Amino acid sequence: MANLVIDIGNTALKAAWADGMTIGKTFRYQGERLMDFILSVTSKNKPEIMVLSSVRHFSRQNVEILSGECEKLVVVDASMLRQYSLPEYLTSDRAASVIAARYLFKGRGCTIFDFGSTLTVDFLDSEGRFEGGMISPGCRTRFKALNRYSKGLPLVVAPEEIEEKGNSLQQSVASGVVTGIMFEIDGYICRYPDNITVFTGGDAIYFAKRMKNSIFVVCNLVLMGLALIAVESDNHENDCSADVKVTK
Repeated sequence: MANLVIDIGNTALKAAWADGMTIGKTFRYQGERLMDFILSVTSKNKPEIMVLSSVRHFSRQNVEILSGECEKLVVVDASMLRQYSLPEYLTSDRAASVIAARYLFKGRGCTIFDFGSTLTVDFLDSEGRFEGGMISPGCRTRFKALNRYSKGLPLVVAPEEIEEKGNSLQQSVASGVVTGIMFEIDGYICRYPDNITVFTGGDAIYFAKRMKNSIFVVCNLVLMGLALIAVESDNHENDCSADVKVTK
């Protein structure tokens, strides 16, 4: 049986079947009927382990329902972050991306950019220790904020081509937001030049195409981190079972 990993963010639910660290079929859902969607996925195949990361509150009742859909349910919470030597203030999706980066780039410092509703930047040293991070509004959030809080500015969608200097109101907004984010990215990369740069999140490819530096794009970094949590949870359980047998 495969494992099912689920990441519920601010705007969408992302899920995938995982065989060990290999990510298989993925799902994306934007809506309010989260439980109905998850149950529609598990109605056809029951996962061995289900790992849930969510920025939204899940009631005890819903957790119990999900527990009945798999052999083992793992909810990423503060106690789990302590097990991975991560601070409790990290959201579970940020924690999962850090856990995956430790695994993928072992022995190297990492600067992890996650381009979503927020732009998060997290730092790992060469020993895999979490050094802290930053949070600022994401690309689309910046466009929405300009439209909402500034009179006369239109709601702009990031265009494929960006003018270096905007020659219209829309071009000026697009250039200001996208170029501003690029300056942020370049600033962090220049500050930590020895780190591997990792892009993930919904807008990762959009900004990766504009980079001159060498970077790694790992679109499913969070899901990979959750898959690793599932693997290690299973290994830990087997180790505990082995200890019990030896004791006997």
